[in-house]
Amino acid sequence: MKKHLEVVAAIIKDGDRYFAAQRNNYGENALKWEFPGGKVEPGETHEEALKREIKEELKGDISVLSHVITITHEYETFIIHLHAYLCTLNSPQLKLTEHVNSKWLTKAELLSLDWAPSDIIIAQKVSLKK
Repeated sequence: MKKHLEVVAAIIKDGDRYFAAQRNNYGENALKWEFPGGKVEPGETHEEALKREIKEELKGDISVLSHVITITHEYETFIIHLHAYLCTLNSPQLKLTEHVNSKWLTKAELLSLDWAPSDIIIAQKVSLKK
């Protein structure tokens, strides 16, 4: 029986650019790109989890604006229910603490990255959104 994980992702928008982060070199999604976020802890709302994860992983402060998409994806060793939210940045910059690289991309550039399988669906939706 595979473990089921409730996960949130922040689609951080600044002007016409979106933030993407590259995962460390371990696990099923080694060096894949993602919208940053993480696991929802027991008793936590999605918004609380997003704010906590961005503070932990990127030393940033965000505002959560709206839900964009929920994706269920089955990986080799686990299943995730990924809830993606459009966010804006309240702090002046982000500092990588767990990722190896990051980029700010326009909608047209989003699909140029090697995304984690669940995040590619988010990138496709954002790139097509008017």
